[in-house]
Amino acid sequence: ERDLGSSHALPGGGGARMRSRPVIRAITFDVGSTLIDPWPSVGHVYAQIAARHGDGQLDPATLTHRFVAAWNQRGAGFDYSQRAWADLVGRTFAGLSPLATNPVFFHQLYGHFAQAEPWRVYPDVAPALAALAARGLRLAVISNWDDRLRPLLEALGLARHFQPIIVSGELGVHKPDPAIFAQALAGLGLPAAAVLHVGDHPEEDIAGATRAGLTAVRIQRAAQTPAPHTITSLEELVRWL
Repeated sequence: ERDLGSSHALPGGGGARMRSRPVIRAITFDVGSTLIDPWPSVGHVYAQIAARHGDGQLDPATLTHRFVAAWNQRGAGFDYSQRAWADLVGRTFAGLSPLATNPVFFHQLYGHFAQAEPWRVYPDVAPALAALAARGLRLAVISNWDDRLRPLLEALGLARHFQPIIVSGELGVHKPDPAIFAQALAGLGLPAAAVLHVGDHPEEDIAGATRAGLTAVRIQRAAQTPAPHTITSLEELVRWL
């Protein structure tokens, strides 16, 4: 098992060395790629809904590649609004399908991702959350998402584990802004030093949480060779704590 106790934050996010492991009383979680992900892929879901609208020739792998490229280029101005998502979907389908500019298609796609069907909860999530709660740790969510997140977590059976659930689209403040972490700390009623944040993004989760004073652990689920001081599953987090 990799030693996670030697740094306040993981490589990529910065953070100072600490002499001893802090006493953690609560854990906050990112959602996408930390607790859940689209299944079997974004491209498969996009292609499925596109086929319902008459375009059944789209390749899921191509759609996934184009979505990832559009997502990585979204920039700091992406505000998780329907308008922002419509632009992202449009860029994913541009040049591939006339559905790129079809508002009926977009609204069905947008609504579909509010439901449980196109998502999977990673298999280690439920046992890890149960184990952490059994140790008396409080659990919360800090996610860059929109108003679909709360009903989605309910539909997936996850909402009951978390209090508070902090959604960036509801606040108008997104990770890595320290203000969203401060909102979670206020909801928990705990100082930053008592809270550990777990997420997959080096800037939004690790750097953001570290600048806000939290301890941060990066999860890299798909990594073939994980970086030092990262985890590849929540089981490792449970063992470390």
